[in-house]
Amino acid sequence: MTTTHTETTPVIPLPARAAAAATGLGALATAASAAMSWTWTSEFPGDLTYYGSPAGLQWLALAAGLLTLVLLLAGQGVPGLRWAAPARSNNAVLYAATGALAVAVYAVASISAELGGLANLEPGGWVLTAGGLIAVLGALGLPLDRRTAVPLRILDKRLFLLVPVAPAAWFGAHAIPEDKPVAPVMTALAGGLAIAAGAVLLLQLGHLANSGLRLGRIDRPLTAPRALPSWAEVLLIVLVFGLGLFAITFGIDTEYGELFTGYLLFVALAVPALAKSGLLARLRALTVKHRPVTTGAAFAAAASFPFTQTSDQYTSVATNILIFATVALGLNIVVGLAGLLDLGYVAFLGVGAYAAALVSGSPASPIHVQFPFWAAMLTGAVVSMVFGVLIGAPTLRLRGDYLAIVTLGFGEIFRITMLNLNGTTGPKVTNGSNGIPRIPDLQIFGFDLGNPHTVLGVELGRFSNYYLLMLLVTALVVLVFARVGNSRIGRAWVAIREDETAAEAMGINGFRLKLLAFALGALLAGLAGTVQAHVSYTVTPDQYTFAEALPPNSAFLLAAVILGGMGTISGPLAGATLLFLIPKKLEFLADYQLLAFGAALIVLMRVRPEGLIPNRRRQLEFHEAAVPAQATDEPTALTKAGA
Repeated sequence: MTTTHTETTPVIPLPARAAAAATGLGALATAASAAMSWTWTSEFPGDLTYYGSPAGLQWLALAAGLLTLVLLLAGQGVPGLRWAAPARSNNAVLYAATGALAVAVYAVASISAELGGLANLEPGGWVLTAGGLIAVLGALGLPLDRRTAVPLRILDKRLFLLVPVAPAAWFGAHAIPEDKPVAPVMTALAGGLAIAAGAVLLLQLGHLANSGLRLGRIDRPLTAPRALPSWAEVLLIVLVFGLGLFAITFGIDTEYGELFTGYLLFVALAVPALAKSGLLARLRALTVKHRPVTTGAAFAAAASFPFTQTSDQYTSVATNILIFATVALGLNIVVGLAGLLDLGYVAFLGVGAYAAALVSGSPASPIHVQFPFWAAMLTGAVVSMVFGVLIGAPTLRLRGDYLAIVTLGFGEIFRITMLNLNGTTGPKVTNGSNGIPRIPDLQIFGFDLGNPHTVLGVELGRFSNYYLLMLLVTALVVLVFARVGNSRIGRAWVAIREDETAAEAMGINGFRLKLLAFALGALLAGLAGTVQAHVSYTVTPDQYTFAEALPPNSAFLLAAVILGGMGTISGPLAGATLLFLIPKKLEFLADYQLLAFGAALIVLMRVRPEGLIPNRRRQLEFHEAAVPAQATDEPTALTKAGA
């Protein structure tokens, strides 16, 4: 049996009033720094040289400071703000203050690195740093929910050898003349060692912080919400989704990597702060109460995105995110519900794309036909489903690693086959590596999606049109996933995932249901593939590999499902969004982009292995000892009842 003991004590022994005052002062200084100049030159991205005109990272500092201040005042019971912290936990204030400090440290470090030292900081930069530090120190003096004891974890000692090796490799690489052929290789190797050493130190620092802070959770009943009329609750839901649309739009519209990295740091700590405050739980209860309104508001907020853009620059990114997220949700049926490890799933996306391209009317297609929109989508979906059945029928009697190897082979076989159907090494069907170019735009009810259209006074470009179409496809896939997941078939898939032998002993036909999962997942991927073919104009084999620098590919799709949260709807959508945006926004790292991305994934999965938005059962499997925490010192045995 496992017991968890918690207490409410400060990390730094300070008088409660002094701690609250310091936290508020630090939060105000952080917010006020946004109206000051951070650097003297406009060479740093965002031009942070003006007074009274926030830009770029300064908006994040303003948001972090205000969030910390609001949560602090709400936790202190200030009338009019109590709704912001119904849980009355100061842990929320600490997370928000840490977010402010993270933005401050990153901004100062970026300015120093790009401009050549701390001498480039103006008064605003110093106020920002001091404010973030004071806010965190003050928050550590507040009464926090903490565990009574957390043992210190030490990483494998051999990993720490990277720490002295990385600087030696760095200096050695820079000692080699640039005209030597080995210089680029050694520089890349030194950079990789430096990032690996940084990841090791970051993980160990996290263990040290966890052992020292001993932050925990005490389940307190939320304060009774103020009774509101139904129309006010509906209006509140609409307002929340509007704010969510603004936050997501801000992340997608970031024009340079420094701002996006700061945005990620802020969001990574602001979301836990809102969760600890109890505000997210209250909003979740509200959305459950008004589920139809929530669904409509979510769809309306997503559909409003193109109307917030002045060009197709970022709408194209959003369109590709929806394609990637839809395919990831289809894979979630195979992996998340049925527990089948598929490493070649991107091939079904390719099958749908090629099938739609062949019947699209492209001059490069050997099949000189042009199906209407609905027929092209149906063709891609059905052909993908047929391939799913043909591949699954002889292979789904395998389990575990053996099934993964077979599906990986199928993905490579598909790519190589498409390469060889070029008229030389095989029949001329796909034009080999040249693919099928010049795919015409879709026409729906007389509207050519390739041409701009004016809707409600706003001109929607080509990618905006395809974004709205892809949003409808995503909504359809979400509906299918929700209905199937809650059905008798969905429960049978979960039983097979947990223990196939036990499920078959209870009368479940494991092979037939696994084949059904494979076919349905392939159909949904093919549906997205038909839209992708028309969005990209060209379908080539190199778009459908196991691993590549940018998604979609099988490795990224599987990572999106696992990172987001297997078996859920919102998990793969969130995971796919992050996995598409992060590599694209980290292009400023050049040769170290994938290495930094991989290190970030390792740290994230180490901190939250159950995924960003897990279901209750999976969360219990990874954190059985910590969920739920106890509010008293009485030992209570944890079970998985009701999971």
